[in-house]
Amino acid sequence: MIGIFDSGVGGMTVARAVEKLLPSCPQIYFGDLARTPYGSKSPETILRYSVQNMEFLLSRGAKLIIIACNSAASVASDELGKLFDVPIFEVISPAVRRAVAATGTGRIGVIGTRATIKTGAYDKEIAGLDSDKRVFSQACPLLVPLVEEGWLNKRETKMILRRYLYPLKLKQVDTLVLGCTHYPLLKKLIQPRIGSRVTIIDSSEEVAFALKKFLDANRQLKNSLSSEGENKYYVSDVTETAKSIAKRIFGREIELLSA
Repeated sequence: MIGIFDSGVGGMTVARAVEKLLPSCPQIYFGDLARTPYGSKSPETILRYSVQNMEFLLSRGAKLIIIACNSAASVASDELGKLFDVPIFEVISPAVRRAVAATGTGRIGVIGTRATIKTGAYDKEIAGLDSDKRVFSQACPLLVPLVEEGWLNKRETKMILRRYLYPLKLKQVDTLVLGCTHYPLLKKLIQPRIGSRVTIIDSSEEVAFALKKFLDANRQLKNSLSSEGENKYYVSDVTETAKSIAKRIFGREIELLSA
């Protein structure tokens, strides 16, 4: 099975993107709702939670892992790669490759949690691909709690987004990376507030494309994944809001299992 973990239900945007591209490959998802958000936690705590999440998914049959949490990807992905002998995908590198290819002016904006922005993970990745590109980052610590509360079209959410995105508008970015898998749920609010000409990069979609490319090149693994059961979605706290957001993401009722 394809294992996917996130700090909450936002990572289900990755699960949905993977489902669309690889419908024959079942997945097991874990959303750590009881401890969300990760973005405000220390690197040590994020790593500890991530190790526990990996162990949970592997114990239930996952053969590869997607770190659908940008905070965990930016802080813990290297260490997880050393600790676990399975293919690990993260949401940062695929989004960076797409952003570098998409920008026309070389001015790229990134929004994410405090933990993600503090590590400078996107800045480093972009500089490694093309040092001529300029990166403007903005921490948006209130967005994950707003999404997890289901405040996807509230006036307050729109006001907060406008405040967060204004500095990036002043920098005249032409490409914006959604550096958190919760943020695609706010894409319809983000686009008009950053500008209709700005290309928005959805890390959920990009990591799904990267995984499909990997599995197409590794047919034996892909074939083994295709014969394993049904999708399962675990969370560390089952809430009505989580059920509602999951339904919004998938367009159908999703059974959330308690972990």
